[in-house]
Amino acid sequence: MSFSTTTWSQPPQHQQPAYNTVTARTTLLRHMPAPVGIPMVIPSMAPLTRSPQSESTMPPASKPKKVEWTPAVRDYVARTFDPENAVAGITPAMVQAKTKEVIQYFAERNMQQEIDWSDYPLPQQLLAEERKKAMAALSDGYAHVSSPNEITNNPSSVLTSQPKKRKSQDLDDQSRLVETSIPPWRKTNLEDRITYGNGHNEKRQKKNALAGDSISKLDKADLEKRKQRFQLGKSGNKATASGSDYEAEMPTGPVVGLNENLEKPYFRLTAPPKAETVRPLRVLQKTLIHLTRKWKDESNYNYICNQFKSLRQDLTVQHIKTSFTVKVYEIHARIALEKGDTGEYNQCQTQLRALYTQNLGGHPHEFLAYRILYFVYTCNKTDMNDLLAELTPADKAHDWIRHALDVRSALALGNYHKFFKLYLEANTKTYMGVYLMDMFIERERFNALANISRAYITVTMRFLTDELAFENEVDCREFLESNGAKHLIDDIYDEKSGTRRVKVKEGAATFEALRAGAFNKIDIKGQI
Repeated sequence: MSFSTTTWSQPPQHQQPAYNTVTARTTLLRHMPAPVGIPMVIPSMAPLTRSPQSESTMPPASKPKKVEWTPAVRDYVARTFDPENAVAGITPAMVQAKTKEVIQYFAERNMQQEIDWSDYPLPQQLLAEERKKAMAALSDGYAHVSSPNEITNNPSSVLTSQPKKRKSQDLDDQSRLVETSIPPWRKTNLEDRITYGNGHNEKRQKKNALAGDSISKLDKADLEKRKQRFQLGKSGNKATASGSDYEAEMPTGPVVGLNENLEKPYFRLTAPPKAETVRPLRVLQKTLIHLTRKWKDESNYNYICNQFKSLRQDLTVQHIKTSFTVKVYEIHARIALEKGDTGEYNQCQTQLRALYTQNLGGHPHEFLAYRILYFVYTCNKTDMNDLLAELTPADKAHDWIRHALDVRSALALGNYHKFFKLYLEANTKTYMGVYLMDMFIERERFNALANISRAYITVTMRFLTDELAFENEVDCREFLESNGAKHLIDDIYDEKSGTRRVKVKEGAATFEALRAGAFNKIDIKGQI
């Protein structure tokens, strides 16, 4: 058997290959940024390299024209990165990006030769100018937009007026500035809202700036609420809901009341008051007489307190600060003292302190004595020391102030015997210091019992009654029994002393616990 040899011939030259040639893309190439301090040269795009095997099968690609940078451009780049030309707040990365943007802009338009690069602003100068224009645009209420003629005649204007992305808060502030003028307390410091990069600290600076901005917004929100409450300016919850149109309609001065009713319930203000709901001064004077008479006849404190707060509110919204205002606050403070309402009393006391500085009359010495006793009650040593430093010799000579200072001195020295004598004297005086002393008399009785238990084994009930300033022995016994000291009272009646004896030595631990608990429960509600 013979085999024939078959010769394989090459395919004809005109036969198409089994693949399609594809030109390599050059638009995805990246160029590493030039190191800081070295002049940046922007290279021209070059085609991707191909293997020798593909060169024979792929059609030759057109080689792009290499861009030649003139010496003037190179000198411009060198001056850009010169440390002497650095601008504070502008990082080298920002300068490098701006340099590339400037050169590419003129290269694409074949305008390298037409620009005088020796006088052309450096990139960092362009960036600084952009920031100034941005701040000026925000403060004036509009942003500058270049016209087509300006772009054609001055191509560099495009580089210095490119729109930048803004935060939503910045856009909101800008629209408000365009629509209406913002009240002074709502204006923000635009300079504080622009953060400048500084190397590796840029992120930290932005974080701190945002934190500070949030704190300032919280502070301003609290200020808005307070101004809305006392009607000292243009503010209110309704204004924030309906926008600047409502703010423009809000009154700027004090309200002049038109209401003729003597009585009016108190409501906290959540919007600017209307004149129809506010009573004028002549009506308020009649209201004070009416409320004073009604308090003496009915003694309904909840009702009277509500009416006095409404009266004080009408005085506040009308900016009335006269001797009548002082009289209103003094009467309300005395009523609050009589009923033991330390919150309302302290609010009146705070306002009276400011009113007395305007020499509007009233009884400043009386309420200065109350203030001393109030600091004794609250154990506020810091404010007490400040007040003592402000007292004049004339103040210390006043009878009521001298009594209050003696109370403070007796407690500071631990002289409970003198303190309870002063308490009994306060009952005979015409001023209301005894009402303030009633607020901490129980606490001082516990303190005295703890001291007595360390000095005596047993004492008579009469002795405790006199030392602790009780009216009679029955009240003293009820005080001991109600505070867990019933077992200390001797059941045997002492015929010689005509009273029972109390084993105070055995109750030392009990009295010490009572004293510690009393000094831990100091009610300072309403303190400002």
